Amino acid sequence: MRKTHLKPIAAVTGALALAATLSACGGSSAASDEKVVTVYSADGLKGENGDGWYDKVFKDFEKKTGIKVKYVEGGSGEMVQRAVREKSNTQADVLVTLPPFIQQADGKGLLAAYAPAGADKVDAADKASDSKWTSVVNNYFGFIYNKKELKSAPTTWEELLDGKFKNKIQYSTPGVAGDGTAVLIKAMHDFGGKDQAMEYLKKLQANNVGPSASTGKLAPKVDKGELLAANGDVQMNFAQSKDMPNLGIWFPAKEGGKATTFALPYAAGLVDKAPHTENRKKLLDFMLSEQAQKDVSAVGGGFAARKDAEATDANAVELAELMKGVEVFQPDWSDIGGNLETYVGAWKSATGS
Repeated sequence: MRKTHLKPIAAVTGALALAATLSACGGSSAASDEKVVTVYSADGLKGENGDGWYDKVFKDFEKKTGIKVKYVEGGSGEMVQRAVREKSNTQADVLVTLPPFIQQADGKGLLAAYAPAGADKVDAADKASDSKWTSVVNNYFGFIYNKKELKSAPTTWEELLDGKFKNKIQYSTPGVAGDGTAVLIKAMHDFGGKDQAMEYLKKLQANNVGPSASTGKLAPKVDKGELLAANGDVQMNFAQSKDMPNLGIWFPAKEGGKATTFALPYAAGLVDKAPHTENRKKLLDFMLSEQAQKDVSAVGGGFAARKDAEATDANAVELAELMKGVEVFQPDWSDIGGNLETYVGAWKSATGS
């Protein structure tokens, strides 16, 4: 269902071609009147066969408004850095990333305040108090495993140190991919601190294939048996599992502890001084509309950001069952955002990456 790791050539080419006509003056040029809106997004919400949540939302949005969506995809950190590089000549209208990168984008002055229609139905923890960003799809961090090669899912971090996982484990790069950064966050929580987490990840390196810039590239490898386990997130991997029958989702626990996870939502913000000021607002409003939010589970395999979007479809039921018994903790995003470089640096030192 998903080809989350690809940056569609047509989309990127379209965005680059569009760049020639865009201005950084935030809507005072003819560019602001164009029937287009450009989205820079973390991977995970677009379908391999045009059947993902983004695919439906963008198609429905264009049909309703006549505004075409130009889409550029990459890792959360990659999208933020691209927007930073373009700050003097802004290309993106809407930025969608996982935390802590949406907070990082705000800290770099990339986002403009805007409370979209429906934002009042989103939990306070899932949006910025100053309206700089709002979650549009809720999600949770997780791991995946090959159900054909392993009779049952691993249950603990410590199991991954076993010799049978030699060169059969991979996780995406912390500091580059949102899900890769999530590996650090969860390890620090489960092991009780930075030093303890790095000590474990140093041991895990003996079985690790090496970092991957994109989390989306890992699921096909796990499904084929090239890897036995990898990191991911529930929404992306649940959607991928529809076309990858050997893909299973699990949540590591520290030996003797409970399986844990934390919310890892797709958070959207309007890019400051964007070329299409009104179009970007309309798209963000549309993403949080009742129908789009009802489609999050049925089409996208994720969790609605709006509290009033009660999903009863088959996917929603299956997702609820998957999350049973898993303890959800709340990361200190302020600490993580402020110390991300320190944590990533410690990881590089521990693993030699």
